[in-house]
Amino acid sequence: MEIKVRQGEYKDLKAVHELVKELAIYEKEPQAVTASLEDYKRDFQEGIFECIVAEKGDEIVGMMLYYMAYSTWRGRMLYLEDFVVKEAYRRQGVGQLLYDYFLPICKQKGAILVKWQVLDWNEPAINFYKKNHAEIEKGWYNVKHYFYNFE
Repeated sequence: MEIKVRQGEYKDLKAVHELVKELAIYEKEPQAVTASLEDYKRDFQEGIFECIVAEKGDEIVGMMLYYMAYSTWRGRMLYLEDFVVKEAYRRQGVGQLLYDYFLPICKQKGAILVKWQVLDWNEPAINFYKKNHAEIEKGWYNVKHYFYNFE
């Protein structure tokens, strides 16, 4: 059966949320996913993020979740928050189908660039990005400030 890639819809959010949890397990941080499916539904309806899904029949087998951001150096950009393919479908071209579908969306939205992160030990992902001519920056640290667990 053929893999179909399309813009994600509200009805896909449960599968998208499950894929995010699968990615967190792969990245050795299953406890880090604290956003609920209800958070996803609310934020999707408010236009906070968009997603693309890859499906085989009725099963969502991969997705990309992204949102508009702004680079003070470059201008309009998209931030690719998550890009995941179910383990059983990796190395079968699903990621490439998603990536190829995503890039024209970036151009259509007037983005100058797309930015995302990859873990330094994730060699399959790093090799995929290099194969697709993505630039992997060195010398920058990720910085976070959470608004919970503080008085």
